[in-house]
Amino acid sequence: MSSSAFSAKVFAVYLFLAGAVLITVPNLLLSLLQIPPTPDVWIRVVGLVAFMIGVYAWVAASHEFKPFLVASVYTRFIVFVAFTAFALAGLGNPMIILFGLADLAGGIWTYSALRADARWDGTL
Repeated sequence: MSSSAFSAKVFAVYLFLAGAVLITVPNLLLSLLQIPPTPDVWIRVVGLVAFMIGVYAWVAASHEFKPFLVASVYTRFIVFVAFTAFALAGLGNPMIILFGLADLAGGIWTYSALRADARWDGTL
């Protein structure tokens, strides 16, 4: 397995865990992040979407599907920028930036791994 695929599988596991928590006990996570609890279904919907993106990441990594891995670098950076903007605009609790930082760190890892993989196989 390439380094970039491994980084995507780690990201998938993160999404599986975060998604499962948001689906089953969302207010536990919200309270840990000092975000007010919610009885609304939207948080569980977000959890399901996160879990499903984890499935896509796992399958893409399992098949070394580089276009997905490259796209994930860009989208994870965008998540960080968007979550930070939401917090700065007062649209959400600043703690959401932590999720953005997790995405950013994972995106940087995958980017670095893609570059290393390309050097290794001579495609860069």
